[in-house]
Amino acid sequence: MATMKIIAICQSGGKFVAGKDGCLSYKGGDAHAIDIDNQMKFDEFMMEVAEMFNIRADSMSIKYFLPGNKKTLITISNDKDLQRMIKFHGNSSTVDIYILIEEVFAPEVSNMPASRSSRTTLSETAAPTPLNACQTPVADAVLDVVRDTNQIDTNMDIDVPQEVSPCLPLLSSNDEKYAKGAQQWQNTITGVGQRFSSVHEFRESLRKYAIAHQFAFKYKKNDSHRVTVKCKAEGCPWRIHASRLSTTQLICIKKMNSTHTCDGAFATTGHQATRSWVASIIKEKLKDFPDYKPKDIVNDIKQEYGIQLNYFQAWRGKEIAKEQLQGSYKEAYSQLPFFCEKLMEANPGSLAMCTTKEDSSFDRLFVSLHAFLHGFQQGCRPLIFLDSIPLRSKYQGTLLAATAADADDGVFPVAFAIVDDAESDDSWHWFLLQLKSVLSTSCPITFVADREKGLKTSIAEIFEGSFHAYCLRYLTEQLFRDLKGQFSHEVKRLMIEDLYAAAYATKPEGFQNSMESIKKISEEAYNWIIQSEPQNWANSFFQGTRYNHMTSNFGELFYGWAAEADELPITQMVDVIRGKIMELIVARKAVSDQWETRLSPSMEEKLKKESQKTHSLSVLQSTCSTYEVCSDTTEVVDIDRWECSCKAWQLTGVPCCHAIAVIGGIGRSVYDYCSRYCTTESYRLTYSEIVHPISDVDFSASKDSQLVVTVTPPPTKRPPGRPATKRFGPQEVVKRHLHCSRCKGLGHNKSTCKELL
Repeated sequence: MATMKIIAICQSGGKFVAGKDGCLSYKGGDAHAIDIDNQMKFDEFMMEVAEMFNIRADSMSIKYFLPGNKKTLITISNDKDLQRMIKFHGNSSTVDIYILIEEVFAPEVSNMPASRSSRTTLSETAAPTPLNACQTPVADAVLDVVRDTNQIDTNMDIDVPQEVSPCLPLLSSNDEKYAKGAQQWQNTITGVGQRFSSVHEFRESLRKYAIAHQFAFKYKKNDSHRVTVKCKAEGCPWRIHASRLSTTQLICIKKMNSTHTCDGAFATTGHQATRSWVASIIKEKLKDFPDYKPKDIVNDIKQEYGIQLNYFQAWRGKEIAKEQLQGSYKEAYSQLPFFCEKLMEANPGSLAMCTTKEDSSFDRLFVSLHAFLHGFQQGCRPLIFLDSIPLRSKYQGTLLAATAADADDGVFPVAFAIVDDAESDDSWHWFLLQLKSVLSTSCPITFVADREKGLKTSIAEIFEGSFHAYCLRYLTEQLFRDLKGQFSHEVKRLMIEDLYAAAYATKPEGFQNSMESIKKISEEAYNWIIQSEPQNWANSFFQGTRYNHMTSNFGELFYGWAAEADELPITQMVDVIRGKIMELIVARKAVSDQWETRLSPSMEEKLKKESQKTHSLSVLQSTCSTYEVCSDTTEVVDIDRWECSCKAWQLTGVPCCHAIAVIGGIGRSVYDYCSRYCTTESYRLTYSEIVHPISDVDFSASKDSQLVVTVTPPPTKRPPGRPATKRFGPQEVVKRHLHCSRCKGLGHNKSTCKELL
């Protein structure tokens, strides 16, 4: 089924005005626009709308007009309603949505001792009236306080704790069999004289007792030293009163009437379920299953405890449980200076630093450990990939990363940073300055990166004498952004194939042939590509050494680790990344200890493939170091300069078939002409240093640290709506696998075919 998309203009806070013809118009209020499609679920849509307007999802109703009818409002209450609305407006690009707020919830108030005002609040707003089989539960009805002249002054205020949130009525007596998990709580309240260590413990026990016996209650008095509660059902005498024992913190039940006249445990439908209670129930399972979804929480709690939560109760309960398991986001920022100090203590020669803005809020964090720097400078090619991914954490941010390629073409991290601002010129400039300060190599470095975001200027300014190779994927995306809408998908695919062929071509004539193919499709595209500085991305013109790596997303393994941990507090996220790299270094070191070849496995394979192409080559010596190698084409090999006119030797660091033919002809070992960056020795040097763990992971000593830097969370927070499912890297581009019409092989074409037939 084709995806139908439409822009929903959501309006709230205004009012409807009827015209003379009976048509309704909406006046005033605020409006927000969101994209929806026929794949969206109603709960997701409701959540997104609620977050946009900062209102409770269970306090609003969602309405719309049918096309051509402004007199009758249609309600959206489930997935089918939402799909019908999208279908009805399929011929329009927008649809007006109206959010109506129902005044049914008591405001949250502080848990302070009650004052003797006339103000009344309730612990929950579910209706207490028993339901017949044919009745629909009426949720969130506001109830007046029932008088209780035996225990409390009727003029007293009735306050509730902040954590109490309303839940929907759920069970009839027929559903008792599903509440298996609540049976263990039937005796959490035993009667007069029972003692509790705190008011909180008493409230939790009372809540469990009500859940087990399936009745709803409401507070008549609820403060730090006394709690009075009665059954919510009108006229039911069940009530309980507990207060503090003098000179102690203990809470004792002083009075209790355990009789229910409202069909007792099974007829009432309201239940006490707070976000903190939900968190306590799901915390252990969330620890084992971090992707535990709110809708699954709703289903599981209904199955186990007989309680029908709404989506938001489950979501908020999960958020509380996550914070209890992972720690506070806010505290993590305050621990950053101490965390950096401990990281450098455990790993001498490292740099871990954070900066703040003028208001002390977090700005940037940079991490490059000694093991990263030693491994890059001793064993990796002078080639660095720069890329970034957005973070999904509570305070968002962006991860910037510099990665390298080891001798086996594996990803090796060099440095990374977390910045509060989006990927910008300033953040990249700052990142490269820190990177420059920790790198002591004098060898020119080739950077594979986007040409935008100020990288072009920053690389040239900070790493003078280095080379900037443009990322081919970013270049392709920029091409089609600038020429937007001019080409069909098939034409784009053909242009991308030709562009990649031009980039990989080792000689100017090969580059020009591919460019002519693009020119036949679009002269405008041809001109754009010619003006995009091919000397920075085409093999035939590039002056640096990029070892045939054409895109900057080489470090996707590293970005994947960050993506898995980016919802953790910032210190834990960095420590998870550190732990992953520590494991990687140990594992690769152990694997390389088993190698018995001079080159790494991937380089040995390349050398083997090139050696198989030498059978049909004839070698003629020109000078003492220069040779002419003939086959379908004629190439010139300079054995002293390690160069071949085909450029394959220079691009990979492994001798090409022409060089192998010459080396074999003069009786020398081909391994003596392989780049040191391809050897097993270099690979082992890359992973010779280890990453040390931080001994005090709970950072409890941070309060005693001599550091006086204060770091608070950044002002930005995660926006409403579903996060993007595409986590990192630019959009995939279509890349053709070359197919040879002569030998039917892959990876080359007829003109460069070397196979014997």
